[in-house]
Amino acid sequence: MTILIILLLIALGIILLLLEFAVIPGFTVFGVGGMALLGYSVYLAFVHYGNLAGIITVIFLITLIPILFFKFLKSKAGKKMQLDSKITGVVDVLEKERFKIGDKGKAISRLAPIGKVEINSHIVEGKSTGDFIDDGATVEVVSLQDNKLIVKQIQ
Repeated sequence: MTILIILLLIALGIILLLLEFAVIPGFTVFGVGGMALLGYSVYLAFVHYGNLAGIITVIFLITLIPILFFKFLKSKAGKKMQLDSKITGVVDVLEKERFKIGDKGKAISRLAPIGKVEINSHIVEGKSTGDFIDDGATVEVVSLQDNKLIVKQIQ
């Protein structure tokens, strides 16, 4: 009869841990209760059946719980819990052959201090040398960085 109680405690403890993991995230009564039930089942195995049965119960739990969690994560319900989106965005790298220091153009948007500029019929991200530049102002390329042009306003 005690073996049946131990197995029932193990089953209830694993169910509570799965509920804690899947349905009610955080550290709640379900997780504490599941751990308490599993601990009590190990205690009962040690007290009623001796050291060998207690150690077998501990080894059984140590191997069973990770397997069950892994199988749960691979199941349909586990897949619904997982974030499975792919990021496909890329950062445009400035083609430095198109632009040279001294090229002139105009600000498409306000540079405060970063905005869009049109240089050599290409619209790229530009950064002012420190001052805010209003849209429509004439700008000149001062230096080239990885993905933006450093520009200054000219009169």
